[in-house]
Amino acid sequence: MIRAGIIGATGYAGAELVRILTGHPGVELTAITSRQYAGKPFGEVFPAMAGVVDLVCEELDIAGLCGRTDVVFLALPHKIPMALVPEIAGLGKKVIDLSADFRFSDIGLYEQHYQAHTAQELNKEAVYGLCEIYREKISKARVIGNPGCYPTSILLPLIPLLKKGLIDPGTIISDSKSGVSGAGRSVSPATHFCEVNESFRAYKIAAHRHNPEVNEVLSREAGLPVRITFAPHLVPMTRGMLTTTYASLTKEAGGADIRNCIADYYAGRPFVRMRPDGNPPNTLHVSGTNFCDIGVAIDRQNNRLILISAIDNLVKGAAGQAVQNMNIMYGLDEATGLDAVPCPV
Repeated sequence: MIRAGIIGATGYAGAELVRILTGHPGVELTAITSRQYAGKPFGEVFPAMAGVVDLVCEELDIAGLCGRTDVVFLALPHKIPMALVPEIAGLGKKVIDLSADFRFSDIGLYEQHYQAHTAQELNKEAVYGLCEIYREKISKARVIGNPGCYPTSILLPLIPLLKKGLIDPGTIISDSKSGVSGAGRSVSPATHFCEVNESFRAYKIAAHRHNPEVNEVLSREAGLPVRITFAPHLVPMTRGMLTTTYASLTKEAGGADIRNCIADYYAGRPFVRMRPDGNPPNTLHVSGTNFCDIGVAIDRQNNRLILISAIDNLVKGAAGQAVQNMNIMYGLDEATGLDAVPCPV
């Protein structure tokens, strides 16, 4: 039985980790921390978990936490994890960080868009945890930088096509829409009910910090520089993410060719599902699951490919992918604990 601990268990991603790990047959959740709710039972913070999770939120004590765990998940704001992970890893624990602190291979790129990095040596060995792409590296890693939600929804459809040379890397535009939970649990004017209800808006256009994360991974996989145009949007729903990506085709290809390219690349990977023509991805159909649904359409008049992908931003976009990473790190079936049957409506 794997003993797991969560630092930052009362944010949305942290709470989702509690939910998934509680139902994982190979895991014992032994410790959860929360600065704001230390001393309170988790079931009081999230009443849906009353009678299901009996753990009490603790103040962070790294030595004490590591004494009761084999793997530690960090669901904290950027900058904080890089100060904690070296000590946790130094105590022999596997680490899965949901912030951006260990996602970038290029430290300079990270520092350009976030802040100075204080754990650069450890970052050199961290693995980007996009499970369907880097499974082999993940299986040998001790520190994982869990991908962002927007990048996950963009990268999974694009990588197989770029590797096959089917699309022009200089023409990629991704238009993404996220539920409000993607902004985290902390209160801010921009995510206040009165600001998001009956509202649909773009934000941080061509300036979102997930853009360089996507560019770095696509460039690495394509073997040449890739710079996409990215426009994120906030929609008035709790969870879910839908990304529509546009790119010019470089070869004569039909929808079936594109679909088969993606399906063949992810053959045997349980969480990528291809949608048929006329039935594109829908956030409702992946809610609460670790699936990434992908649909394909071609605008023949303009020789332009249209890719649509849907994920749950808190599951495949955060906690579910983190657990999938853990499964791979420990040699488990990657779907273990993540095989909940989706709700039909």
